[in-house]
Amino acid sequence: MKIAVLISGGVDSAVAVYQLLEQGHDLHLFYIRIGLDTDEGDCSAEEDIEMCRFIARKFNLPFEVVSLHQEYWDNVMEYALSTVSRGLTPNPDIMCNKMIKFGYFERRWGHEFDRTATGHYATTIEADGLVWLGTGVDKVKDQTDFLARIDYDQLRHIIFPIGNLPKSRVREIAIETGMPNAYRHDSQGICFLGKINYNDFIRRHLGEKPGQIIEIETGKILGTHRGFWFHTIGQRKGLGLSGGPWYVVKKSAEENIIYVSNGYDTERQYGHTLHLDEMHWITKNPWPDSCDKVEITFKNRHMPEFLTGTLTRIGGNEYLIESDRKVQGIAPGQFAVVYDRQSRICYGSGIITGRNIDNEINPSKL
Repeated sequence: MKIAVLISGGVDSAVAVYQLLEQGHDLHLFYIRIGLDTDEGDCSAEEDIEMCRFIARKFNLPFEVVSLHQEYWDNVMEYALSTVSRGLTPNPDIMCNKMIKFGYFERRWGHEFDRTATGHYATTIEADGLVWLGTGVDKVKDQTDFLARIDYDQLRHIIFPIGNLPKSRVREIAIETGMPNAYRHDSQGICFLGKINYNDFIRRHLGEKPGQIIEIETGKILGTHRGFWFHTIGQRKGLGLSGGPWYVVKKSAEENIIYVSNGYDTERQYGHTLHLDEMHWITKNPWPDSCDKVEITFKNRHMPEFLTGTLTRIGGNEYLIESDRKVQGIAPGQFAVVYDRQSRICYGSGIITGRNIDNEINPSKL
């Protein structure tokens, strides 16, 4: 097959190239440039691109750098800043995969190839005549939660060459084949920021707006913050409060108030229910006619473990997840990703709202 391979300069996509060549495919390598060449950061793009060129030369493959930075900033960044400004927690990586890698890239370049491949730790599963998004063999590295908003047409065109390998084996292959990035560290954080501090970036776009930090149990004012958008549910560091640890457990965008709770294991960090809106099914809804509770596993953020619970449809695209155990840091605006009970198939995702969350407190009662 003719395959477009999205490479990043990291070891995962490099080994994906090797795996596909071993299978005899005809490859064309692409690097998507999404950062701007300004002090806004460019994801250390030049270093990444040079590494990609090494990979292309090593295997004598065609390589192109394609620019989608304006599309990224118009779509993913506008979404991220809008979400933050409303007191919610965004996930730019999920939107980047849907809108950029498997959206604009597919429409402009990827459609000319039989498939598009990436270095994600994910798989595809064929069952009942359909293709489903499957989790990676390495459950700790699994990245299906970042893919949980793609649609069925996008999924059918994707190949994940390293999804059936543990990360340790990926590193071994890179070393065995003499990859120039075999010992390169995995990238961390939000890509578009490059080397820029997150708070500096938010300050540049949203400014500062001083407000109160209040202990949620007592209503006592403990200090001030510089804007609710600098803080997220579950956050511990960066509050500047003594006598901690203190955790952010609630935010009021309307009043510009941050509510915190004290203690290493304060119950205010946790909840058991997650109300989801805008539920999106990748292949199809596996329970289209049921309003009964179904057993699932899920994630409420990117993490190595899958939580168990039940999913209930409560109307339209609204669903309720009830977890079998308490869940830390339920943040409205984030995506909850739904899997089968065996954590093998990723069905889709919904956006967490502020409704039906156990630790929600009415500030007027304080």
